Amino acid sequence: MRLILLSILTCLLFIGCDSKTEIGDTAYFGGEIVNPNNNYVTIYNNESERDTILLDNRNRFIYKIDDLKAGLYHFTHGGEYQTLLIEPNDSILIRLNTNDFDESLVYTGPGSKKNNYFIKAFLNDEVANKEFSKLQHLEPEVFEKHIYSAKQQKLDYLDRFVAEQEFSLLFKKIAEASINYNYYTHKEKYPFGYFGNNKLIHYKDLPEEFYDYRENVDFNDVSLSGVYSYNKFMDWYFHNTALNKYYHDGNHHKFNRQALDYNLEKLRLIDSVIDNVTIKDYVLKHATKVFVYNSSSAEQSQSMLDSYLEKSSNEIDKTYINNLAKSIINLYPGNPLPNIDILDFNSNVINLKDVIKAPTAIYCWSSNFKYSYRNNHYMMKNLKVKYPDMDFIAININDMNTYAWKKTLNILKYPTENEYMFKNPNEAIQKFAIANSQKVLIVDKNGYIVESNTDLFSHHIDHLIKTAIASK
Repeated sequence: MRLILLSILTCLLFIGCDSKTEIGDTAYFGGEIVNPNNNYVTIYNNESERDTILLDNRNRFIYKIDDLKAGLYHFTHGGEYQTLLIEPNDSILIRLNTNDFDESLVYTGPGSKKNNYFIKAFLNDEVANKEFSKLQHLEPEVFEKHIYSAKQQKLDYLDRFVAEQEFSLLFKKIAEASINYNYYTHKEKYPFGYFGNNKLIHYKDLPEEFYDYRENVDFNDVSLSGVYSYNKFMDWYFHNTALNKYYHDGNHHKFNRQALDYNLEKLRLIDSVIDNVTIKDYVLKHATKVFVYNSSSAEQSQSMLDSYLEKSSNEIDKTYINNLAKSIINLYPGNPLPNIDILDFNSNVINLKDVIKAPTAIYCWSSNFKYSYRNNHYMMKNLKVKYPDMDFIAININDMNTYAWKKTLNILKYPTENEYMFKNPNEAIQKFAIANSQKVLIVDKNGYIVESNTDLFSHHIDHLIKTAIASK
């Protein structure tokens, strides 16, 4: 049945071809989503230009890309995404099951072999990267031996893979860069794990040649801007090099990742090292977002924001970061909950503040992440037994209609009296500065914020709940 489906889709790809289109100008992307979380897929080459592709009644889709710009594209569905390389004349079909998004993803059609290579490499890297925490405690020379050997094995496999058939220079470049920058990232992360926050000043004691590879780094290669390991390397490189400023006076105090001077130095380095505007704006935005999201000082957030706004040239990003900072400041402890409308299980519109009758933990969840919301609902149930004076409510952040939300609750047999969804999820995500699907806010009985950035499995959760219950 699957082969029949793929054959049909392949035919559909070429039925829609325009004979007047010059060879190399067009590519096709299509496939089937099993157990879809919504009725569309999005695809984009850059954040500002997204195309939405609707699924048909059999959960299939087809999309023609005219005036193709060869390179890395991202496609998303139901809150998850993956990367693929699209080049002229590709006709790439996917099949995936949302219950196991990455692991189930398979490509077929012209252009599929290179992308199956990438998804296999991605899954292998996920497993290997989880082992990094064990390796980072090894002595520098032993650590280097381990990760260098792993890198060479991957490069050897890549050489054998490309020898089997003809691949473009772009594929070879991206595949090799993915391997090398993953290796570079491990080396940039190493001192933070090996020395720890208390002894990080000793990062200067690493062997002189430990960072020789930096001579090979191109900070301005826009063709790699969609490569995960390239972007991850950028993040850790500036974490690392900003330590020179942090420990410039020889102090031995514990490293604080949220220190303002350290983060301002990161922005300064990003601005001075990266010339390409696209890459620079992305790295500046990420560094500023992480700081502001974790800051508890309005003054320091404003200082970071001012530095970012001075250096970034992307007006859309600047507006986003500016609004994010304002939202987070409004969520500082002692402030009232923002005004926002929610829907109960009977589709009644209620202001969130009107639901607060006692100290309350507000748990956000997304139906796109099944493992996560099952665990969090289970934890919420246990905490309710432990703290009967505390209310617990769950708010769905992603469903655009009540049908999908109610269907999930009914399937899982969750009690519905404390279940809600945001009437306008996009507005809520901005107002509540929701960066992940598991955000938890804790408020006192009058709706004043005790904590706005924790999760149900935090080791601080018991203390925060007790604080909210005791609050006058």
